[in-house]
Amino acid sequence: MRIIAGRFGGRHLKVPTGRDTRPTSDRVREALFSVIGDAVRGARVADLFAGTGALGLEALSRGAGAVDFYESGRPALAVLRANVAALGAQDEVRVVVAPLPRGLKAGPPWDLVLIDPPWGKQLAGPTLGHALAVGRLAPGGLVVVEERRGQQPPAAYWRELGLALEDERVYGDTTLQLLRVPDAG
Repeated sequence: MRIIAGRFGGRHLKVPTGRDTRPTSDRVREALFSVIGDAVRGARVADLFAGTGALGLEALSRGAGAVDFYESGRPALAVLRANVAALGAQDEVRVVVAPLPRGLKAGPPWDLVLIDPPWGKQLAGPTLGHALAVGRLAPGGLVVVEERRGQQPPAAYWRELGLALEDERVYGDTTLQLLRVPDAG
């Protein structure tokens, strides 16, 4: 696994052994960042259920202003920290060790949220609902939910949370849903 583009482009990332962490494939990450384009530039980003940190580190490589990583699994945390250190990005990121969703606390809102929860656990909705409740999603912000194809929530589910499903893309067994946080006012 490697960073696809940007200032860290081509750099390889470590991956934990075992099956507890399922990193987003290079192909899916490349497609995702092609779709979101300039939304990443200067953005305050959250990588929720970060695992290896591949999504957040790709965002940082492509011009994100700062990235908050949330992870609670020990093997994944060790690899995440090693990947951040290998890229020399410690001053641009924050690694938060907290189980989600309850580990999210009030703080500066994120412009871009990348959420890739363990498949089959139905954690994206509760986590994003909690993030909205504590003010962590910036008005007009973008949320990308990665889920196993066929397990993604329908548009009506996201509307109930106050989010708008703008786009949905399928790549093999992976579905990406792009959601928009309503503008303030």
